[in-house]
Amino acid sequence: MARMFWVYLLQNPQGRFYIGHTDDLPSRLQSHNRTDRVAGKFTRKHGPWELVWSEVHATRAAAMVRERQLKAMKSGRWLRDHLLAAGGRTGVD
Repeated sequence: MARMFWVYLLQNPQGRFYIGHTDDLPSRLQSHNRTDRVAGKFTRKHGPWELVWSEVHATRAAAMVRERQLKAMKSGRWLRDHLLAAGGRTGVD
């Protein structure tokens, strides 16, 4: 089975977003929701996080390109209007 990579969008109860990529989505979400005190970890300080969108890619390089595209938008409104309103999870690139 081919290894897959996900670009994902998390949202916390305050409405903040976090964008990342991984090859193990369940494990990564669990890591973001850890509550131990590790300095400098944005997601641990601002959780709990819920997975609200994900997109699968065939290569890490493709996932990283997509992650950078989404981070360049710098707008919660754009994310809501273009990713979340579009129906959530999408298929392979």
